[in-house]
Amino acid sequence: PLGQVSELAEQLEERLFHRYGFHNGLIQERLQALGEVLERVEEVQAELRRICCTVEAAYQELCL
Repeated sequence: PLGQVSELAEQLEERLFHRYGFHNGLIQERLQALGEVLERVEEVQAELRRICCTVEAAYQELCL
């Protein structure tokens, strides 16, 4: 019985290690994807700032 318990504990440890590695990989992929999305958001924010400045300048020219 002690040998069986030891063997089962070893199997459980291997399965947990495998699952941890799998989930860790998923987390890494999602963090990378999030980083890419945040980069794109920053690019869009900069583009919107440029557009707003252009619209503001055009509005000021029309009002003068």
